[in-house]
Amino acid sequence: MQDQQQAIREIRINPVVPSESVLVATARSMRPREAEVPAPRDTRRHVDECPFCTGNEDKTPPEIARWPDDGPWQVRIVENLYPVLGSDGTTGGLVFGLQQAIDGYGRHEVIIDHHRHGIAVHEMEPGHLAAVLRMYRRRMRELYEMDPRLRYALVFKNFGPAAGASMAHTHSQIIALPVVPQNVHDEVTHSKDYYDRHHRCIFCTLIDEALTFEATIYDRESGRIVRRIGVGQYVIERGERFIAVKPFASRYEWEVHILPLAHASDFLDTEDADLDDLARVLRRTMARLDAVIGGAQYNFFLHSAPRGGDYGDIRASYHWHLEICPRTSIPTGFELGSGLFVNTISPEQAAERLRQVDLDNDDRG
Repeated sequence: MQDQQQAIREIRINPVVPSESVLVATARSMRPREAEVPAPRDTRRHVDECPFCTGNEDKTPPEIARWPDDGPWQVRIVENLYPVLGSDGTTGGLVFGLQQAIDGYGRHEVIIDHHRHGIAVHEMEPGHLAAVLRMYRRRMRELYEMDPRLRYALVFKNFGPAAGASMAHTHSQIIALPVVPQNVHDEVTHSKDYYDRHHRCIFCTLIDEALTFEATIYDRESGRIVRRIGVGQYVIERGERFIAVKPFASRYEWEVHILPLAHASDFLDTEDADLDDLARVLRRTMARLDAVIGGAQYNFFLHSAPRGGDYGDIRASYHWHLEICPRTSIPTGFELGSGLFVNTISPEQAAERLRQVDLDNDDRG
């Protein structure tokens, strides 16, 4: 392996969306700055004034769905009290010179992940986490079926103030839009371009490389080793059907992606057995992140095939996945001004530290 003390300064290109670049600059981690203290986490089981806690169901909008159907709820879906989109729009357009707008039409709902107020994902039972994932799938399907104008349903989770969470009670959200988000559009179009050229899914290719590829790159003049890539170097966790990998061009220091090992373009096509395995891989991945960075604040979001659009048949070219983005730093002026993410920990070192976490005695999944 490359000497971990050697500073890395290189711009890495995202292979899926080549227009996205990441500057890996490990020397930046040595600059003087105030010590970072992990954000305090609310671990209480129940908070009387929390509208998401049991007994306070009358403090939320009417219930849309729950699990289980009978008895005390474990997972609950309600409309967001302060939605970013409204269901009363017409999706009409407004054009004034170069200025264009469409109605902010759509749906914005909250998935209350657990009846316990302060439980973290890695503390949930695998069966419960699988039920949360099934609720994601169920509600996405229902939203698409109820309104053909909706082209994309984004499921995401904000955990911690730095990740934009305004409520401490564990929850996810789903926003259904009449447009496809730009980052999903870019993934879909670039992966289709790759497939048209190579007749292979680029995500499947990246998984195969993570599991089988190794290489040593030498400096031509001195002969010294510039880079050594080992088989499995970017693999964080692997289940029977899913794999968690550290992207080579990670935007965030501890970013991890989880993908199905078998090609699949649409999360809605998953079977319950798929989600059981995804729950185990997600839970163990989050346990590794918590062990390494402690009190992790993060966003995760689900990217799946959109509905409609001018993409043609993308079933063979697109690969759905879950992206986990821990928030351990605040974007700087350079990042905001250039659009270039700066990562101060090499993805190789981050992956190694995550793999080294001992979960052998963890009987939770």
